[in-house]
Amino acid sequence: MKPVFATLAAIAITSALSTHAAAQDYNAIVSAPDRTDADRNTDKRRDPVKLLSFAGVKEGMKVLDMEAGAGYTTELVARAIGPTGIVYAQDSAEVLERQVKDKFDLRSKNPVMKNVVHIVRNYDDPLPPDVRNLDLITFFFAYHDMTYMQVDRAEMNRKLFAALKPGGYLVIADHSAKAGDGATVGKTFHRIEEAVLRKEIEAAGFKLVATGDFLRHPEDTRDVIVFRAPTPIDEFVLKYQKPQ
Repeated sequence: MKPVFATLAAIAITSALSTHAAAQDYNAIVSAPDRTDADRNTDKRRDPVKLLSFAGVKEGMKVLDMEAGAGYTTELVARAIGPTGIVYAQDSAEVLERQVKDKFDLRSKNPVMKNVVHIVRNYDDPLPPDVRNLDLITFFFAYHDMTYMQVDRAEMNRKLFAALKPGGYLVIADHSAKAGDGATVGKTFHRIEEAVLRKEIEAAGFKLVATGDFLRHPEDTRDVIVFRAPTPIDEFVLKYQKPQ
């Protein structure tokens, strides 16, 4: 017999996927002919149809994409929210200059990015004061980065909580670390222990409402850097809500 928590998790993810899939054609978004070959290659490990469906991205939403990087997720969300929505793509000046500024600037020339606002601010103060009542925050495969940079994660999470409207969602996906590794392997392996991340997010007031197992890979030993792992990476996906 399966453990009760596993059954509940399966129900949660099934419910989340089925609820939103009918409202938006995520397959059409991901299959759009003007997406780049590089993004399609990233799709193979990210499973964006399921990620978008799990997050419940809808037309007209106001969304924050934390640590947007080169803009892979930002563009997908921009396509999903359409011309009536807005995406705030956030990153720090340090990370942009060191890694991805040219890539994001190039992507921003795509017409589908016209409803994207690029915000360059520190992660623990990610938004201008006038940006509030967000419908959704996406934080994909980047929370572990906060553990080795000069970021006050508790303050960051409080700011994210404040920026959401009541009933709004925070969806986080990240690379799994081994139990006991906590937040100590963010720089070495680019991973974080799920239990530690949950504790930090929930301390800010967020309530867990769904979990996704569609990026789980039990064959991953979780003790190697994600860029050189011999197997697909075990990744957790969590959906939080700001209480009404």
